[in-house]
Amino acid sequence: MNIRIKKAIAVEAASLSEREIFISMLIVAVLFFIFGFVTWVNSILIPYFKIACQLSNFQSYLVAFAFYISYFIMSVPSSYLLKTIGFKRGIMLGLWIMAVGAFIFIPAALSRTYETFLFGLFTIGTGLAILQSAANPYVTVLGSKDKAAKRISIMGICNKSAGILAPLLFASVVLKVTDSELFKQLPLMDAQQRNEALDSLIRRVIVPYAFMGLLLLGLGVFIRYSPLPEIDTEHESSELAHVNSGKKNIFQFPHLILGALAIFLHVGTQVIAIDTIIGYANSMHITLMEAKVFPSYTLFATICGYLMGIVLIPRYISQVNILRVCTMLGTIFTLLIVFTQGKVSLLGHVADISIWFVVLLGLANSMIWAGIWPLALNDLGRFTKLGASVMIMGLCGSAILPLAYGHFADLFDVKKAYWVLFPCYMYLVFYAFYGHKTRSWSL
Repeated sequence: MNIRIKKAIAVEAASLSEREIFISMLIVAVLFFIFGFVTWVNSILIPYFKIACQLSNFQSYLVAFAFYISYFIMSVPSSYLLKTIGFKRGIMLGLWIMAVGAFIFIPAALSRTYETFLFGLFTIGTGLAILQSAANPYVTVLGSKDKAAKRISIMGICNKSAGILAPLLFASVVLKVTDSELFKQLPLMDAQQRNEALDSLIRRVIVPYAFMGLLLLGLGVFIRYSPLPEIDTEHESSELAHVNSGKKNIFQFPHLILGALAIFLHVGTQVIAIDTIIGYANSMHITLMEAKVFPSYTLFATICGYLMGIVLIPRYISQVNILRVCTMLGTIFTLLIVFTQGKVSLLGHVADISIWFVVLLGLANSMIWAGIWPLALNDLGRFTKLGASVMIMGLCGSAILPLAYGHFADLFDVKKAYWVLFPCYMYLVFYAFYGHKTRSWSL
């Protein structure tokens, strides 16, 4: 599909009927479910690979790095790809690239080569970068501005619901009741026995990832022939065209650039809260078989936040104010993680009270993504696709901040490493109160 054809069939979001909007939201909701499932399964992959490939904390968090660094590399190219082939074909291509990444897990498991796993994760992240570059601005412009956070919250529920299921389903497929004993015996085995046990353990990922690859291929075909409409984001209203007439590049939109940095820090804090909690539970002598549910607790807290956002926005609270509340909560919960201690029994777990503040970070993080996006993309007009790609580039924070956490966990301990969250939330508070209003780099 060339550019001329794509522009001919693209439509204004305002011209879509309620039925067309509903169908479009339904299809995009399926995509967000896929985002969540593929993304949050990393929370169980990290400790799983740490055992199966005998890794340090820092090495194990290369899972998140390999997955999310693709966003930094591929986001801007994705915007030009979407300009050329449109949303639908871009989404289809993204799903197929993800399928290739899933299939790479097969030779990686057969050889138990960690680097090949990382390449597979990078490939999955590349496809996901294209999908995110298409889906997030699509949802943002698919309706009124003041309800954008509500629409994103609905998509977030789909994303995090999949995140709750992903580690539990993955664990049910690849982990056995007897594995707790196996993990205890590994250090006592000789080299040959240990290699055989680890080879057998890592090959359990072959079936689920082969199935995932086939599913992603099929979904790509479905999206290509679905009724999902192309939405025109290239044309501006006369008023917006006048305001943006002197703008030559996206760096002339400070609220966008500051928003991309906010996304960088937000997604990093979100991934730390979910992907490190199993390791933190392990430090309290909670086994992997028991700790596997903690990421789901955090994601459930996030869903509760989304539900509150759907009910409250914009009737009772604006999306700006809910962003302010959530960023301040994140700051408070971080301090409570670091400074509180003492054993408590909750939901059948006996653990240090601080781990429940890690869980509550899910609530604090819930409306931050949904709050930042409409503020950062506001008034971009013809720069919307490129601006969205810059925002997606910020997702590489999910690659870098977990590594920082892993480094400090090795250097100090897994609890003190949560200090890395504090400056992140402080910046998010700044963006919520002031940064999103900035329209000029001059003071």
